[in-house]
Amino acid sequence: MKKIFVLDTTLRDGEQAPGNSMLAYEKTEMALQLEKLGVNVIEAGFAAASIDDAESVKQIAGVVKNATVCSLSRCKKEDIDIAYNALKNAAHARIHLFLATSPLHIKYKLQMAEEEVLKKIEESVGYARSLFKEVQFSCEDATRSDRAFLLKAIGVAIKAGATIIGLPDTVGYSYPEEIKAMFSEVVAAYPNVVFSAHCHNDLGLAVANTLAAIEAGAMQIDCTVNGIGERAGNTSLEEVILALHTRRDHFGAETDIVLRQICPTSQMLSAITGMKIPPNKPIVGKNVFLHESGIHQHGVLQNRCTYEILDPAELGIVQNNIVLGKHSGKHALTEFLESMDIKMSPSEMNELFERFKELADKKKVVTYKDIMYLLSHGHNVKTTRTYNVDSYSIATIMGSSAVAMLKLRTSDGVKVGEGVGDGPLDAAFKTINRIIGKDFLLLDWSSSAITEGEDALGAATLRLELNGKQVTGRGVSTDTVEASILAYVNACNKLLQ
Repeated sequence: MKKIFVLDTTLRDGEQAPGNSMLAYEKTEMALQLEKLGVNVIEAGFAAASIDDAESVKQIAGVVKNATVCSLSRCKKEDIDIAYNALKNAAHARIHLFLATSPLHIKYKLQMAEEEVLKKIEESVGYARSLFKEVQFSCEDATRSDRAFLLKAIGVAIKAGATIIGLPDTVGYSYPEEIKAMFSEVVAAYPNVVFSAHCHNDLGLAVANTLAAIEAGAMQIDCTVNGIGERAGNTSLEEVILALHTRRDHFGAETDIVLRQICPTSQMLSAITGMKIPPNKPIVGKNVFLHESGIHQHGVLQNRCTYEILDPAELGIVQNNIVLGKHSGKHALTEFLESMDIKMSPSEMNELFERFKELADKKKVVTYKDIMYLLSHGHNVKTTRTYNVDSYSIATIMGSSAVAMLKLRTSDGVKVGEGVGDGPLDAAFKTINRIIGKDFLLLDWSSSAITEGEDALGAATLRLELNGKQVTGRGVSTDTVEASILAYVNACNKLLQ
């Protein structure tokens, strides 16, 4: 079995897509989960892009101990220096340089001659190698590059000190046979170098192209959780990993990914970005293990393999006979988690148990899905809150305005406000704006049930804007209005921080 290294770029390429921006503490929380997932390299950001990006990379580099932390960088000395300062305290660090090599990019974007491109690669990789033990160089738009020039650029980068070479399908233009031919040629030319596949999904071929690259000798793959990324997204981590795992008879490859952490990681990212997972999303969609057809149901009851090629238990979806409720103690919750191979520190368990008891007071039975949601939404509790919802009441009559009264608790005490709106949420949101004294602008709102039953947990997700900055707010409750108010205040706190 050949070893395939996984570079996760959720926090860099994934975050570049509209609506996926994350705050520093959210990126750090996600990075720690990626480390639990078993990714080899976490591309934490593009340090030179902004002060916030540099700080996020620095924070992640300070807490991640097992995985390599990486920053993307242009072939510019100032970018390389910023990346070095952000990563210098990392246990394992890598810089990822990139420069376009396709005729289209060289002529219109770079406006350089080919010899100038080669010189820039040589100088930048050489300088980066003087600061970093690990240097990755990627030929942007490799799949549309002239093959002879591509091989020449790779040779220059290797000679200057790069040990990992990325060949991105930057605009998702290629197809599997073409990818396989390209990787076969470069691997044959430079057999002692790790080549990496970075595929975009514009034509829906990212996973297929990544698997084709592995067949041709790629030893590293770039992925994002849930396949998020620019335009149509990147190679979906969970899809390519389960393809390798399920068809290891064909690919003969393995990774360090912990399969049981795939679903929790997917749910956490969905919670942070507010981007819902489509029900038919391979591997992590809620319909993957549901069967409505009578023929399918009969087959699965006789033998699961008739219509399921994946084992839900392997992905951390475990059926459990322990019934949890408001009378359950910490020992029962611990046993429940241990049955799913989830281990927590005493402080983490205390924090989870506190939120579990809050939920159990509202529900008769706390289900597996409830627990998984609490686990994947743990980051909400760790934020530094400026305002907390103390209490609220809303009066509304069909066909007339709604009146809301809210109390928000701050470090200075409780602030009270009232407001009128077209409906209960409009009234509540206007009241919160009045209490805080800011004109927060609501851009988007949605709610959905995340568990079953009459006392199901509901999740509200919304996007809020203030002075041009947008954030995602989330709230969870058995009451939709309460979940929405919590989500609004959550977003307000982010914008104020």
